[in-house]
Amino acid sequence: MTLSALLAHWRSDPQVGPNLIEWRRLPRKIASFAPIPEGVHPALRRALESRGYRSLYTHQTSSYFAINDGENIVIVTGTASGKTLCYNLAVLDHFVKDKEATALYIFPTKALAQDQLTVLQALSSQIQANNESIEAVNSLKCAIYDGDTPVHARSTIRSQARLVLTNPDMLHTGILPHHTGWAQFFHGLRFVVIDEVHSYRGVFGSHVANVIRRLKRVAKFYGATPQFILTSATIGNPDDLGRRMIDEPVTLIDNDGAGKGEKHFLIYNPPILDKSLGLRKSAIQSGVSLADDLLSHNLQTIVFSRARRTVEIILTYLREQARGIKSPITGKEVDEEGIIRGYRSGYLPGQRRAIEEGLRKGDVRVVVATNALELGIDIGGMEASLLVGYPGTIAATWQQAGRAGRGDKPSLAVLIASPNPLDQYLAQHPDYFFSQSPEHGMINPDNLLILLGHLRCAAFELPFTSDEVFGSIRPSEMQELMDFLQGEGVLHRSGNKFFWMADKYPAQNVSLRSASTDTVLLQAPVGNTRDENASLTIGEVDTASSYWMVHPGAVYMHEGTTYLVKDLDLGQHIATLQPSSVDYYTEPRREDIVQQVEKKYETGVPGGSKAYGDVQVTSQVIGFRKIRWHTNETLGLESLDLPPTELLTTGYWLALADATVDKLKDEGLWSNAPNDYGPSWPKMRDLARARDGFRCQVCGLPEGDKAHHIHHKVPFRMFDTAEQANQLANLITVCNSCHRKIETAVRVRSGLAGLAFTLGNLAPLFLMCDIGDLGIHSDPQSSLAEGKPAVILYDKIPGGIGLSERLYEIHAELMLRGCELVEACACEDGCPSCVGPGGEVGYGGKREALALLKVLADRG
Repeated sequence: MTLSALLAHWRSDPQVGPNLIEWRRLPRKIASFAPIPEGVHPALRRALESRGYRSLYTHQTSSYFAINDGENIVIVTGTASGKTLCYNLAVLDHFVKDKEATALYIFPTKALAQDQLTVLQALSSQIQANNESIEAVNSLKCAIYDGDTPVHARSTIRSQARLVLTNPDMLHTGILPHHTGWAQFFHGLRFVVIDEVHSYRGVFGSHVANVIRRLKRVAKFYGATPQFILTSATIGNPDDLGRRMIDEPVTLIDNDGAGKGEKHFLIYNPPILDKSLGLRKSAIQSGVSLADDLLSHNLQTIVFSRARRTVEIILTYLREQARGIKSPITGKEVDEEGIIRGYRSGYLPGQRRAIEEGLRKGDVRVVVATNALELGIDIGGMEASLLVGYPGTIAATWQQAGRAGRGDKPSLAVLIASPNPLDQYLAQHPDYFFSQSPEHGMINPDNLLILLGHLRCAAFELPFTSDEVFGSIRPSEMQELMDFLQGEGVLHRSGNKFFWMADKYPAQNVSLRSASTDTVLLQAPVGNTRDENASLTIGEVDTASSYWMVHPGAVYMHEGTTYLVKDLDLGQHIATLQPSSVDYYTEPRREDIVQQVEKKYETGVPGGSKAYGDVQVTSQVIGFRKIRWHTNETLGLESLDLPPTELLTTGYWLALADATVDKLKDEGLWSNAPNDYGPSWPKMRDLARARDGFRCQVCGLPEGDKAHHIHHKVPFRMFDTAEQANQLANLITVCNSCHRKIETAVRVRSGLAGLAFTLGNLAPLFLMCDIGDLGIHSDPQSSLAEGKPAVILYDKIPGGIGLSERLYEIHAELMLRGCELVEACACEDGCPSCVGPGGEVGYGGKREALALLKVLADRG
């Protein structure tokens, strides 16, 4: 069966065809070749020719010449375009000619390092097979040095390997702090390759940039000034990201000469099940159905999903549907567990290697994976890529789509939209996706918390001199930072040097994935032991995240097992978990207060003003909601009494002008004004309090010096008159604390809240970030806007990394895209795909939010 047969079937299938809302045919691209450069060493040239290389792609020769000229380069070409040979050719050529040179290859994952080691070993074997000189063979001594490297092999690697493959974490904790054991290697360090540099963004990228600063510092100590070679998927600012990553100029190589077969790129939007609520068929169910079709047509397929749990669900469903099916080739029943495999973090290295090999051989016909397979691991020539939900960035979408198709063969990519506003915007505006340049990768190595952590690590590795700089930090700033660390007691100044004084080993306390150094250990009971109190640490989360991820009563998923959090001990930094089979998940409820610290920019915009500056966010988790799996039914609300947390960061906020509010009020589209409860309200309030015995009807607390609150069971705004709303049967006495929790749980969604939901969920379309990297807040009387209504988006990273500043810059486009999204949504009054679901009484505020967006986008 062929790809064309499947596409014909989908076109005519009434269950599939109507939902294929976009069908793009990307034409075949003819390859551009150039001769193997004359300067390549004969032994290496013969090895390449023996492996079938008679010429190279144009970008491969461009890279070779630029590296030979001593330039730092960043290579940006498509998936499966041969980026590996771009750096291997130049590095190995140099090795054959200079027996003292060494190189360090840095990969974001262990799997990529394993994959590249296989490539290098194959080239080395070819040189040996050609009976080349022993010098040429020895020049290719390479090894992986990471957490999986056996302890007994490590000293040999340090002393003998000329090319070391590692990852940022091992470089950070296992190599740089112990550089004296690598003296010979660092003395000869000629090249540093940073592969898949687009994956180093946000907090992680900001940390890695500081690790590179430390690497350059150690190399300089041993007399080496390495040349950097970076590779990247297509992003909006590869040269800028590369420059910021290594603090040096870079040359962009983007003349992609690789050929491509024809690709069909489809966008599939699951059918609407309930138009009034905007509910669609599950993207997971749609993905399983389409993957089943691909399997039945014997097309080797990769299915991408963002979450580990979703991978396991799709895998289970696919295997169930494949049970008993006969192979179209052999006529025998298929081995569903052998031909359908999962691939994600948590799998053992041996399992991963077996799955990768099965994909290359074609034995595995469908693999369901997280973005662990998005990067350039060799998995052979996949014929179809199925993306269950938008991956989060345009760059990642093209990267995942590019895993299907190799050489001149035609291939297929299908993006299945979820109900998320981002997915729905792209489904409704496919031209935006296909014409838009990929996002900018943003890092901020000078973020104070991140920088201080790595200055401690660097001081442990080598003393700082009083006039030394670190990356782009100016000498005067360095002096202040050294003085701070000296005051902290970890540095001691002697003459013009600062020496590390603390007993602790700083790198082990600096996580590359978090700006915070504090973590909470997740402990679960150990089975099959006589000690009832025996526990095992199954993972950890940073302290800031623990408040909402592992609060008491939270449901936590790990390695396919569901746990219930029994206790969170913030003093001991331990969360106690218990395995459970509950049929619900939990969603924290919290209150945020955002206050201005310093306003840096402000300017007028249609409908109000936009501003950017430093803000302080005070957050408190006040409870959580239990939600049943699949049906999303609320099973109950629980209260919590956790301490508040404070975050000093950067934010972008939009304040509404008085004229904008007045316009909406005149049109009856403003629900954030204070309620007018009418002249009879004091009397009805006292009657309700007396009827309820002057006690809170939720927690039983009696009134003290202040009268309790009176809550409307059905919200006041749902009635035509105050008299109807203030009927005694609709009133209940509650204390201040319980009233706040009730209002948070059943709040009627206003247009302002709907606006915040839309902008917050759409913002990642313009940023290379996850929605969890941004905080979203709306306030009808914001202190940031002198009491005016405002929407605030802020970096959820201490000190910020530039996300909110970028939103300030692209404000106009964000408003326009938000307006287009809400206008195009088919729901009646709010849904998860536009302004968010309505309150529990069903009032979603969509008309208000759309009216606001039209003003802000200068369209109304």
